[in-house]
Amino acid sequence: MTVADPTAIPAPRRATTAEKGQWALIYRRFRRHRLAWWSGLVVIAIYLVAAFAEFVAPYGPETYNSRYTYAPPQMLKFFGHDAQGNFALAYVNGIKSTVDPLTVQRVYVSDPKAVIPVGLFVKGEPYHLLGLIPWDRHLIGPVDPKAPFYLWGADRLGRDVLSLTIHGARVSMSIGLVGVAISLFLGILFGGISGYYGGWVDEVVQRSIDFLKSIPTIPLWMGFAAAIPTNIDPLMVYFWITVILSLLGWTELARVVRGRFLSLRTEDFVLAARLDGCSRQRVIWRHMVPSFTSHIIASVTLAIPSMILAETALSFLGIGLKPPVISWGVLLKDAQNLLAVTTAPWLFIPGIAVVVAVLALNFLGDGIRDAADPYN
Repeated sequence: MTVADPTAIPAPRRATTAEKGQWALIYRRFRRHRLAWWSGLVVIAIYLVAAFAEFVAPYGPETYNSRYTYAPPQMLKFFGHDAQGNFALAYVNGIKSTVDPLTVQRVYVSDPKAVIPVGLFVKGEPYHLLGLIPWDRHLIGPVDPKAPFYLWGADRLGRDVLSLTIHGARVSMSIGLVGVAISLFLGILFGGISGYYGGWVDEVVQRSIDFLKSIPTIPLWMGFAAAIPTNIDPLMVYFWITVILSLLGWTELARVVRGRFLSLRTEDFVLAARLDGCSRQRVIWRHMVPSFTSHIIASVTLAIPSMILAETALSFLGIGLKPPVISWGVLLKDAQNLLAVTTAPWLFIPGIAVVVAVLALNFLGDGIRDAADPYN
C-alpha cells in the first residue's frame, strides 16, 4: 500500500468551465470560431497597415509622375539579373510608353530587358513615422528610387494605386472607429435613458428614432454636403462627415440598449443597487451597462462596416470626402468613367480593399456575437 507524502505540494487544480469568468468563456468560444478568428487577424493587419501607412507604402499620397499616367500594373518576379549583371532576388520589368498613331493614346509595353530590383526596407522618400519620427525607409520599393514601380498600376496623375490604397485605409478605417465611438456614446445614453425611465421619456426617444430613420438618406446627405463650406480645411470636412455619420448611426444601437435595459431594470442586482442608495447614473453606468458589454462590443464591431460603406458610397457620389483627402471612396470616384472601365480597370482595386475590410469586420462581429451569447 502506497502512503502519500505529507510534504508533497499538490498540483494546482485547473478551473472548470463553471468556475471560469465571463470573458474567459467568451474568448474560449471565440477561438473555436475559426472564420472569426482569422478575420480578426485580418482586421488587426489592416489597422496596422493604416497606422504605419508611410512606412508600408512605397510612395507618399502626393507623389506623382506624369510620364506614367494610367500605367498598368507591373508583375513582381523573382531571381533575375539587372543591366550590370547583379543578382536580384525580386524585381519588376521596366515599362516603355509609345503613342498609338491611330488613337493618339499612350500605350505601355513591358520592357523585359529592363530589370528593376525590388527590396525590403529600401531607402525612399523621407517622412515622419506616426507623424513624429523622421525616417526614409519603406517596407517595399525599388532599390533605385527614381525607377518606375507600380505593382497595382497608376492613376490619371501618375500616382501609385498601391500607395494610395494604403494611405486611404487610414481615413476609411478610422472614420468607422471614430463614428462608431460617437454612435456608441449616443446609443448607450439615449437607449439607456429610454429603457431605464420608460413612460413618456421612452416614447419621446423612440419617436425621435423613428423620425430619423424615416428621413431619406441620399437627400439628407445632399443637404448636409451643401451645408458644408467648400473652402474649409479637409480635416474639418473629415470631422463633419464623421459627426454626421454618427448622428445617423446611433439609432440601431439605442434600440438594442433599450431592450436590454427593459429586461435588466427588474433584476435583483439592479434593485439591490437602487435600495442601497445608488444614483440612477451609477446604476446605469456601473451596474447595468457592464452586464451586457459583450453584446455592445459585438454591435459596435458590426456597425463599423456600415460606417465604412457609408463613407465610401458618399465619397464616390461626390457628396462626402473630396481631394486632397485620400480615402477608398475618393479613389473609387476616379473609376466611375468609361475610360477607367476600358483602359484602367486597376482603379477598382480600392473597391476590393473595401470588400475585404467589410467582410473581415462582419465575420469578426458575427464571431464575437456568437461567443457573447451564453446560450449558443
